[in-house]
Amino acid sequence: MATVFMLLLVRFAIIAAVVAVIAISLFAVALHLKRRGKWESARNQIGPTVTRVADLYARRSPPNGRGSWKTRALTSAARRLNDEGEQK
Repeated sequence: MATVFMLLLVRFAIIAAVVAVIAISLFAVALHLKRRGKWESARNQIGPTVTRVADLYARRSPPNGRGSWKTRALTSAARRLNDEGEQK
């Protein structure tokens, strides 16, 4: 039983480390783009794609199922990313 728990703990640690590395990498890329002055251009190019992906994910997941809060969060983040470029 201890071996099973150890394997689960190691698997969780690996997954958490991968998620942390991806998040830090995305933050570093965004920070680099912002410092170089290319953030607005990148956001204008990425915004419509993120909105389409959020809409596809919303259609795929059930409305009252397990992914509903994720769908709402992704959709609102995509709309905000897309709308901030249009407000200026």
